[in-house]
Amino acid sequence: MTHIRLSPSWQTVLAEEFEKPYFSKLQNFLLAERQSYTIYPPEEQIFSAFELTHYENVNVFLLGQDPYHDQNQAHGLCFSVQPGIKPPPSLINIFKELKDDVGFEIPNHGYLVSWAKQGILMLNAVLTVRAHTPNSHKNQGWETFTDAVISKVNQKLDPVVFVLWGGYAQKKLKLIDTTRHTVIQSAHPSPLSARNGFFGSKPFSAINSALRSFGKPEIDWQIQDL
Repeated sequence: MTHIRLSPSWQTVLAEEFEKPYFSKLQNFLLAERQSYTIYPPEEQIFSAFELTHYENVNVFLLGQDPYHDQNQAHGLCFSVQPGIKPPPSLINIFKELKDDVGFEIPNHGYLVSWAKQGILMLNAVLTVRAHTPNSHKNQGWETFTDAVISKVNQKLDPVVFVLWGGYAQKKLKLIDTTRHTVIQSAHPSPLSARNGFFGSKPFSAINSALRSFGKPEIDWQIQDL
């Protein structure tokens, strides 16, 4: 895992994490995994979220859990898939809620880079996965790293909207100062739980309402067809 491409601001903010023993153990684990298995996302895309959304531009933090584990899906942004790949079930449910919430027109793809470019840090708690084996890289160090990222975003002087979908993401609430930041939480958009409180939760209009109250630009959710 030699490709740690981050914007300069993230390099500065996270420099100490890369020096810690857990991070070298994580790198060694990934090197060993790559020798025996296919790992997603591709090595040069693991840190895409940090390249697309610089620290100073983070206005919204959308937390996922684990990268997609089928071929050509994951590219380093939670919930997003590469162009030409059919949107997975959770993303289809996100699009349905967007349609109901803000009149979103469902695009012909699930590539969400335009959101990241507008200041949404779209980060999974675990940044890699073995092909076809969900959660295969959990408890190897990534959570320590991404918890540090949450803490660093929490330290930003300007307010941020944290979006926590599902029980796993909601465990991170303890890292967030809710007196300064806005937290939007609901059930996860996965087919297993979307009907238990994700559908109808209107998170996208709530995000824009919070951004407006902070005097920040709203997100243009509409994704253009490719």
